[in-house]
Amino acid sequence: MREILEAVAAGELSPAAAEAELAGYATGDAGRFDAARVQRAGVPEAVLAEGKTADEVADLVATSVETTDRGIATRLEPGDAAAVRERLAEDAPDATVRWDERSRWLVAETPAFERPDLDAEVGVVTAGTSDAVPAGEAAMVAGEMGATVYRVDDVGVASLARAIDRLDELRERDVLIVAAGREGALPTVIAGLVDVPVIGLPVSTGYGHAGEGEAALSGMLQSCTAMTTVNVDAGFTAGAQAGLIARQIDAAGDT
Repeated sequence: MREILEAVAAGELSPAAAEAELAGYATGDAGRFDAARVQRAGVPEAVLAEGKTADEVADLVATSVETTDRGIATRLEPGDAAAVRERLAEDAPDATVRWDERSRWLVAETPAFERPDLDAEVGVVTAGTSDAVPAGEAAMVAGEMGATVYRVDDVGVASLARAIDRLDELRERDVLIVAAGREGALPTVIAGLVDVPVIGLPVSTGYGHAGEGEAALSGMLQSCTAMTTVNVDAGFTAGAQAGLIARQIDAAGDT
């Protein structure tokens, strides 16, 4: 503790970074940031932008970058991303920012950040182009956890031949995230054809009776194949689960 206090006194460590070292979290104007989540649970902390102002999102991402050398945010609007860029240009001018407008995620990193490098592959599969938003969020999270991410898009059951054509590639992956809306059949079909873990990601596409992901979620929960299922549009959770499996595969390879 004395070393941390001396570093703060010498201007070598910010108060927020010192708080993160001592308490595991850092307190900013927008709330507390869980700076120790990745060490505690293996999953990086992310800022959910929904329900927050652009300034609050920017403050939390800046706190994340200050304390962990990386900031992740999800479900951003363009104004949120602009606010983050503006804030980091002042607080962390050496940070690089990646912003995916389609999947609405943002990742900022300083040159000091070292991303994990796992010897494991996560396949992210979509039934159709409309499923790309939560699937993109899942792919980002798995990649930030260190897995190699392999995309297979637009292979839905409306033309099952599209999935069959890619089956050999899917079987080569260590874990699969399969995103589908409407009736959500694709994860069940894929899980019955591969011998790797499958995580079903129901998507809020579809309309009418049991639309907005309800039918997809129900279908995946009732699947007769061995698979797991996350909530509707829960791309972050699916990516985190796949990343944790990838971590265990990588660790097993080291033994």
